[in-house]
Amino acid sequence: MKADKPEARPEAAKAAAEPGRRAPRRTKEVVIRGIPVSAGIAIGIAFDTTEPPAEAPRRSIEVAAVEAERQRLAAAVQASRKQVAKLKMRLGVLPEEAQEELEPLLDAYAMMLGDSRLIRGARKRIETGLVAAETAVADEADAIAEIILSARDDDKAGLRRRAGEVREIARRLTRNLTQNPFRSFKDVPEGAILVAEEVTPADAALLDPARIAGVATEEGGADGHTAIMLRALGIPAVLGAHGLTEAARRGDQMVLDGAAGTIALHPTPATLVWAKDQVAGYARERTKLAKLRRLPAVTTDDEAVELQANMEIPAELPLIAQAGAQGIGLLRTEFLFMNREDLPDEDAHVAAYAPIVEAMAGYPVTIRVLDWGGEKDMEALAAGIEPLHASPNPALGLRGIRMLLKRPELLEAQFAAILRVAGAAPDGVVRVLLPMVTVPAEVKAAREIYERVARRLRRRGEKLPDKLPELGAMIETPGAALAADAIALEADFFAIGTNDLAMYTLAVDRGDAEVSHLYDPLHPAVLRLMQFATEAALRLRMPVSICGEMGGNPRLVPLLLGLGIRCLSMNASAIPRVKQAVRSLDIGDCARFARRVMEQSDPARIRELVDGFASGETERG
Repeated sequence: MKADKPEARPEAAKAAAEPGRRAPRRTKEVVIRGIPVSAGIAIGIAFDTTEPPAEAPRRSIEVAAVEAERQRLAAAVQASRKQVAKLKMRLGVLPEEAQEELEPLLDAYAMMLGDSRLIRGARKRIETGLVAAETAVADEADAIAEIILSARDDDKAGLRRRAGEVREIARRLTRNLTQNPFRSFKDVPEGAILVAEEVTPADAALLDPARIAGVATEEGGADGHTAIMLRALGIPAVLGAHGLTEAARRGDQMVLDGAAGTIALHPTPATLVWAKDQVAGYARERTKLAKLRRLPAVTTDDEAVELQANMEIPAELPLIAQAGAQGIGLLRTEFLFMNREDLPDEDAHVAAYAPIVEAMAGYPVTIRVLDWGGEKDMEALAAGIEPLHASPNPALGLRGIRMLLKRPELLEAQFAAILRVAGAAPDGVVRVLLPMVTVPAEVKAAREIYERVARRLRRRGEKLPDKLPELGAMIETPGAALAADAIALEADFFAIGTNDLAMYTLAVDRGDAEVSHLYDPLHPAVLRLMQFATEAALRLRMPVSICGEMGGNPRLVPLLLGLGIRCLSMNASAIPRVKQAVRSLDIGDCARFARRVMEQSDPARIRELVDGFASGETERG
């Protein structure tokens, strides 16, 4: 974004320099749409910040220069470590929620600046590829990010966050190698809305919520660390607003709606009146949701509902605690295998799981064993086991429990670690979840390994629970749903993965723009499979939960409760609004509503009914 020249727009420039003074509105209102990231309304002047790009031209070197480049890299690593340590010292002045979000991220940064694959790989590229340190860093970061993003995983947001962490450290190293300055926020006037091409998580850590009214950027999305930080700081934000930096000028008045994802430049008097009313409304809503944290998730007729969190990486633990989750309904363990050259052993698994179980303070933790498919290019797996045959269709190939039964040493290491962690926890706190189950024999085979590992650990003198942790099955294919009554005889509980279930049922990859419009979890076929699996579990009085995106949608809670589900696992940020929905519902109304929905054959009609119930237009009772 280009700042106005003083002689061209002196009033606007003066307004930008004087906190609290508004720039004159010289043109009609313009609305720019972006991605809603952090709810809230911000009213203020635009203030742009620019930062030299963290890039450097590719450069080759002679053999004689290798040692000098290694030393340049080492100096940049040392400088970066000091900067990360300095950022960590600043945590004390941030709100508690932001501290809890940023500290694990900075710890991850510090680890990557140690003897990590990124640093080792960069050194190797300098030595064997004869390239300058900044070129080596960029190439290695790109390679690692590509591996992470190519992983087969439902949680694409988590993959993007991990890739972003690697690229952020690479940018920091490049700045230190090229002596490019970092962004400064010292001159941002109080009450201004920060406008930028991009804001990194480290940038967000430098923002003062008491001074910055809002944040609007050209790049970014709702699921990155920057977005999480802005939400934790409570700063209204809209990211991914293309065209923003061309349209807005320093000193322009703005109204930013972080819930709708809109930015109004040169707002009309009517827009300003509306915005001020909304500011008051948001304050009331935040107070209301904050009070929910300590209230139980029970319906109006006293039916208890468990609200748990899905967890991708340990850095999410603080957000899970803040949200008031009653446990972790899905702990994905792929993070242990990513960005490493060797397979994690039993002790590495224990070291990863034990702090998570301890942090949940007696709430249940469901640990899903490795869900890896043939297309997941994890270096540790490629190096640690025989290469798997490349599948022409990885989604239908050797993945999940199929792969683990082919490579039982992986399953044994995870089982052993989980059993050891369970031995140090209260009974019933830890559960084990098997991915991509399609037939009862897979659960039976996994249980035989599970019990064999338990016997071995007992002979070794390890403390284990008297009753082994429950072994559950993911229901995420039509075959598993239709065979649920048979699978239920082998499993101890079900977790319905609605994302994959909808994908496999409808033969739609929702990441494919050509067919994503066909992805519909409210399709009657998907709902009937969910109903069949749920009823199979309930007949045996077996626990069943939802751990896909449907579980975090407040509009769908009445339908899910009506189908008989009493445990929902979701992204932590969704828990307060889902709890709010639960506490407004009557189970009898939900059951009648679910029966009405299941009578329908038209997805459009189902959506009408769902929307009508959520808005109160559909009759309850």
